[in-house]
Amino acid sequence: MFWNEDENPDEVQVPDDIVDVLFAIDCKCLPVDHAHLLSSALQAALPWIAEEPGMALHTIHVAGSQNGWERPAHGTDAELMLSRRTKLTIRAPRARVDDILTQLPGIRLELDGHPLTVGAGKIKPLCKDATLFARYVVTGNDARDEQAFLEIAVRALSGIGISVRKALCGKTTALATPDGPLQTRSLMLASLTAEESIRLQQTGLGSHRLMGCGIFIPHKGIDSVKQG
Repeated sequence: MFWNEDENPDEVQVPDDIVDVLFAIDCKCLPVDHAHLLSSALQAALPWIAEEPGMALHTIHVAGSQNGWERPAHGTDAELMLSRRTKLTIRAPRARVDDILTQLPGIRLELDGHPLTVGAGKIKPLCKDATLFARYVVTGNDARDEQAFLEIAVRALSGIGISVRKALCGKTTALATPDGPLQTRSLMLASLTAEESIRLQQTGLGSHRLMGCGIFIPHKGIDSVKQG
């Protein structure tokens, strides 16, 4: 764990060259481990996404518990029950947002027997929060150990101009792919400057961005990092 106390909040405007695009969806349920299924289905519908720098696809997330329902353990056999408020979110360069908003609504994606129809979309700017969280960061075989993972992450972040003051990694998760499990670990970074926060959201960390890996989102605390 890294935990230095330096903090330098900055007042800056959030640029719109990278934004999140949120789509309403019509889908009753999905496998908990749906990252590869969703990525493959979206790339089949919009093949150009795979070649576009800066594109990232958030996995679909629901609350850990709601109305007596408990989020099941990670896996392809367990299912997430989705609500009407659940969104499909794509992080995209602003120059391609109009294409996504035009081409994606109305498309029906098939995810291993789970149909998902995409509805209307809207733009959501990135934030400048000092604390960000990624549910999945690809670790690779050399970084399954927590300390090794943190050291590799710190070097990679330094390479894009981000100074790590506070970092906490959480649970490991293996995402299913046809080539075998993809090993990942959650990561929280705190005490980021506004510029660093924006840069990290724009750039991401590590590979497999179209499977929801290396995508950072705002986070209010550290408890759920270890819980996933």
